[in-house]
Order: sequence, then structure tokens, then C-alpha cells
Amino acid sequence: MSVNIPRGTQDILPGTVEKWQRLERIATDICRTYQYKEIRTPIFEHTELFQRNVGNTTDIVQKEMYTFTDRGDRSLTLRPEGTAAVVRSFVENKMYGDPNQPVKLYYNGPMFRYERPQSGRYRQFVQFGVEAIGSEDPAIDAEVLSLVMDIYRAAGLKKIELVVNSLGDQESRQAHREALINHFEPQIGEFCEDCQSRLEKNPLRILDCKKDREHELMKTAPSILDYLNDYSRTYFEKVQSYLTALDIPFTIDPTLVRGLDYYNHTAFEIMSSAEGFGAITTLCGGGRYNGLVSQMGGPDAPGIGFAFSMERLLAAIEAEGVEWQTDDRLDCYLVSVGEKAKDYTVKLLHDLRLEGIEAERDYQNRKVKAQFKAADRVQARFVAVLGEDELEQNKINLKDMETGEQEEIPLDELTSTLLKKLEAK
Repeated sequence: MSVNIPRGTQDILPGTVEKWQRLERIATDICRTYQYKEIRTPIFEHTELFQRNVGNTTDIVQKEMYTFTDRGDRSLTLRPEGTAAVVRSFVENKMYGDPNQPVKLYYNGPMFRYERPQSGRYRQFVQFGVEAIGSEDPAIDAEVLSLVMDIYRAAGLKKIELVVNSLGDQESRQAHREALINHFEPQIGEFCEDCQSRLEKNPLRILDCKKDREHELMKTAPSILDYLNDYSRTYFEKVQSYLTALDIPFTIDPTLVRGLDYYNHTAFEIMSSAEGFGAITTLCGGGRYNGLVSQMGGPDAPGIGFAFSMERLLAAIEAEGVEWQTDDRLDCYLVSVGEKAKDYTVKLLHDLRLEGIEAERDYQNRKVKAQFKAADRVQARFVAVLGEDELEQNKINLKDMETGEQEEIPLDELTSTLLKKLEAK
């Protein structure tokens, strides 16, 4: 019986996983320079966490969640996004009591959404995200945007565009909500069922509809920017001024609303303009969520964050033809001749690895010539050849595979000699 991988998932094999590891190092190293610390939350949470905080009107909650009932008759959901779980942890662990505010966190792990699989989009995908909780300073908005742009630049992307908008505070959103209802209500019957149900629940989400994006009313819908009160307008202007000071180009798009209910004030997306990337160009999305912490039972602690799919980032890198210089060469391959020499290389290999030398030996009982071919396949810098005569004389032959130079050295000096030669390369 053959069992295949579930639809919408993928195996990340050696040869590809190294690209993932490199991206993860880039992202985590940049987070470290910005003083963001890693947080790890459960892969599943109580379903209510996402229903109440992501929003019942969102596609995620209505159509895409993997939800199941456990043996205790509790409804649990595989996490479809990271922010709700991080904020839950922030509240539950009383991180708002930390004297160092805002609390700056990042996460990296699998998320799950039941959606139609396509290039760069999977039902199980890896999301890297950042959350800064505890500050309503527009400068932290600019810092979060600067951080993610630094990640993309360090990954080698050039054809990217930052798009920003303001969703305003509660007062601004309420005024805009009423204007949207008045605008769409007369012809709402021409829109899809989802939009019709959103009219009263959350009319802002109509602007995010993919089915009706070409409808004439979409083009003339009231702009949130026309309904910002003085505080919201000033806040958004500050964010823009900081981005300009940081030399981060951006475009304002008043139709950008994002797909989650908890956003307010700053909202943003980063798009790829690389040829061949695909019809869906969004790489990253995020925004401010000032009421989410209190909604979960915590204090009135404002927050902002972003998340991006690692799969989408890798697809953008491929679309731009970014070439990475990787060094996967092995430091030393041990070739043995004879049974005693082969047995001795077990400990010798261990000793090399203890000193941080990337080393390997033969496990297939191959002849010497085949062992050298194996060393070539793994691009070994050095090959150390040990025969039974050399073992009795406490010597070993060391060959530099780049220059072809060979030398016989004391066996107990192999590690120190290799360390010096590798450092010199």
C-alpha cells in the first residue's frame, strides 16, 4: 500500500532545506540586532481564540481553519496565524509586567489553512512573524517596517514595494463604516454572498473581496483616509515621516484593509514585482492592533506586527534569480585501508567532530578508489588516508584536494594540523 503526502503539504529535502536554514538565520540575526526575542507557542489552541480575535467575518475563521474535537470534547484548532497566540501568551504570562517595554518578540513555525494549493501557497506553511507589544509610538511602527525590509534586502530581493494605509482609531473606523454601508447597501445584491454577509458585520472587509474587485462601486468606495480624525491623521503622518527619514520608499493605498479584524491605524503589505512571481504578489502583511490585548483580558497594551510565508519568500528569491554563494564543502574525509585502520577511524572521526571539524568516513566497506570518489562527491577539502602500516607507525597521509599536495603527519597531530589549514583557507 502506497501512502502519499497530503495535498497542500511538502517535503523539504536536503539540498533545499539549506536555503530555508539560511533564510531563518538571516531573519533571526536581524531580529537580534533589533532586540526582538524568540517566542514559541503551541501548534494548536482553543478554537475560541481565533474565532473571537481573528474575527468571525474573516475567510480564515469561516472557511480555512483545521478544527477538531479532542477526547475531552474541547474544540481545538491548528493555528492559522501567529499573532493571536502570541498575544494570548503575552496576557497569560503577564509579560505586560516586564519593566522593558515594549515587549519585542518574533516567531517562526508552521501554520495551517485549508485553502486551494498553488505556487508558493500550502495548507501547511511556515510563517515568520514579529510582534512589538506595549507602545503606541509611531516610531515603533517604522521600526517594524524597517526590520522586515532589512530581512528582504538581506535575502537579496530588489523588486519589492511597501504599501501602507491607515485604518484609523475606533472613532475613525466607525465613521468610515457608516459611509461604506451607505455606499454599498443600494446595490449589495450584485455582490457575492460573502460581501452581502459582511455589509452589516464588517463592511471594511468588502474592500478586500477578490471576486468583486472590478465592481464599479469598489472604485468609488469612500476612502478611510477621508474619515481619519485629527489623532489618526497625525499618527499616520508621523509614520510616513519616519519611513522617509529611514529612506524606505512606500506607496499609500487607501483600499488596503488586510484580512484580519483586529487591525487599526497602520496597515501594510509588501509586494513582489518580479516577473513570473504569479498573480498573487503579496509577500508580507501586517499592521497595528491596539485593542487586541485588552480584548483577551489583558491591559490596554497597543501592539504592531507582521508575518510572512517562508515559502513565498523563497518563491520571490527564485523569481528574481537571486544567487546565493553557499559553501557546503566537507572539511575532511577519512579513507581507511584494512580492518584495523577502519575500526580506528570511528574514534578519529569523533575526535575531529568534537573540535568542530566537519568530517565523514565510509560506511559501505568500499575500496580505496571508491572512497576517494565519495570524498569528491561531498567536495572534501582534505582527505586523510589511514592504512594499517601508518597506524602502526602513528602516522597518517593528508591530501589537500584543491592543490593535490600530500604530506605524512603524526596521527595525533591530525586535528591541530587540519584546524590550522582550514583557518588559512
